[in-house]
Amino acid sequence: MYETDGYVTFRDVIDTELIKEVNDHVEWLQARHPDVRPEQLGHVYLRDDPFWLRLVSDDRLLDIAERFVGPDIALFASHYISKPPYSGQPVLWHQDAAFWPLEPMKVVTLWLAVDHSTPENGCVRVIPGSHRSDVAGMRDNTEVESVLGKEIAVEVDESEAVDMVLAPGDVEVHHPNIVHGSTANTSPNRRCGLTIRYIPTSTRITDPETPYPSAFHLRGEPGANSYQPRPRYDESRHFPFSGSTGWV
Repeated sequence: MYETDGYVTFRDVIDTELIKEVNDHVEWLQARHPDVRPEQLGHVYLRDDPFWLRLVSDDRLLDIAERFVGPDIALFASHYISKPPYSGQPVLWHQDAAFWPLEPMKVVTLWLAVDHSTPENGCVRVIPGSHRSDVAGMRDNTEVESVLGKEIAVEVDESEAVDMVLAPGDVEVHHPNIVHGSTANTSPNRRCGLTIRYIPTSTRITDPETPYPSAFHLRGEPGANSYQPRPRYDESRHFPFSGSTGWV
């Protein structure tokens, strides 16, 4: 399905106990950064966060990533997109590859559902098969308050869109070229997910900031990039989690 449609879904990947910790982590981050919209809790707020690194390093997630990028795995970026009830912003149609400093563009996104994700609260929507097209240009869109502030600069036939309906702990995987987006959350239920961008270590991060803020070596050979050091847990400034005192 991934080869033909550009996406695939894995059910019940992460257990309920860890998902509860993820939910608590999101709330902890929002309390620490009250001036940041919850859709924007990206790696700039996570780079020195042991729980986040523990989560993206989970073998259940890495085993899925390995199917798509091979055994030598690094993290490129990761981002909580938490849409609050009634006011969660949309993500306009786009292709991830239009934004990323990667050479070659060999990368896979795992979208981990923290909440139930439905059409009512703004689930991810994809255009199946669009990953086989070239990467289109992007244009600013200031008419709609959105997560990216931009949209793809070509027409999208929304009648072809498929809703990614997910339960907490499910993972949706998509190709960097697939056209996707999500609507605003006007429901009474939050919609939170964690995007995790894994690369094979042979893919170079070409951004001039070296090492890249969220570049971590996770499995196999280190390959082409330099990486951030693993943060050590400090109870005075980090989110407490199961196994945190033994985290190294």
